[in-house]
Amino acid sequence: MAALAIKDTGDARVLELSGRLDALSIRGVWDDARRALKEASGRRIVVDAANVDYCDGAGIALIVDVLRQRKRGDVEVTNLKPAFAALLKQFDVEVLDHDLDPEPKRGSSVEEIGEIASGVGHDMYEQVAFVETTSALVYAVRHPSSVRWKDVWVICEKLGADALPIVALISFLLGVILAFQSAIPMKKFGAEIFVADLIGLAMLRELGPLMTAILLAGRSGAAFAAEIGTMKVNQEVDALTTMGLDPVRFLVTTRVIAALLMTPLLTLFADLVSLIGGAMTLQSFAIPFVTFIHEVEGIVDFSDFMAGFVKSFVFAILIAGIGCLRGLQTSAGASAVGDSATRAVVSGIILLVIVDGIFAVIYFFLDI
Repeated sequence: MAALAIKDTGDARVLELSGRLDALSIRGVWDDARRALKEASGRRIVVDAANVDYCDGAGIALIVDVLRQRKRGDVEVTNLKPAFAALLKQFDVEVLDHDLDPEPKRGSSVEEIGEIASGVGHDMYEQVAFVETTSALVYAVRHPSSVRWKDVWVICEKLGADALPIVALISFLLGVILAFQSAIPMKKFGAEIFVADLIGLAMLRELGPLMTAILLAGRSGAAFAAEIGTMKVNQEVDALTTMGLDPVRFLVTTRVIAALLMTPLLTLFADLVSLIGGAMTLQSFAIPFVTFIHEVEGIVDFSDFMAGFVKSFVFAILIAGIGCLRGLQTSAGASAVGDSATRAVVSGIILLVIVDGIFAVIYFFLDI
């Protein structure tokens, strides 16, 4: 057990430590040492460790704390065994007296708003300026043999086939909810049949591709950011550069190609499942399945279908590009990969909604 004896000799107060200074025994001794320091106002402190039999990191922390309570010139540690003294030399009390990671000084509200706006603008510029993906795709089209197709098929399986259950569930529920919520007020006017028009246009033109893209942004976009971010933290990306391999063509191109192949197919699947969900719901309102199909065929033409289908290709580039960009931007630190995945999801969804709004304006002026 650890013990502390306090003696006053002239202008000095001696703290005699003895026994085993470990994490299990120094709690009471630590409190007594601090109390002795407070009561020894103006006196020099001498820590006598001649009778210390054992000292681990907790014991060294006690001695360092005593040194920190007073200026180094007012405290002297004596008779510490060489093995324990070597542990104590690892700590610089003068450095420990200062906060090595102080909080930055806060400026005025105008300055902070300006810094935030500047950071957001710079981040958006980096996203838009990530043209290496486009150039890498052009290079892949011109030189198909340069693409690592085996990796493309593996990513296609993860991005496409593995996403079918969640896309089917969300699309089916979306069709059911949209049909049910629309049919109730329509029933007051005997216009339940027009719910089929609403579901057909809404799902094929807007909700089908957009909801599929949002699901992929939260699922695959975050996965891309985490995978490449882990490679960046482990310096595997730097190793590729050292070996003369372009990280964008090696890592990003395969993921973008896989997204371009799978996102349109998942959009078609989501459109079909949502229509099935809407048709099943309307059967409870005495509208047969065949009637629902004929109504959708009458209101939805090829241009409506293509209006949503074309979006899926743009959404695919955004999802894969932003996810890979966030992964390449990963910094060092324990939470860096998680932060990159979060940023990939948030920025990806924001860009998807913005681009979808741009498509809506373009379609309006083109009368599509």
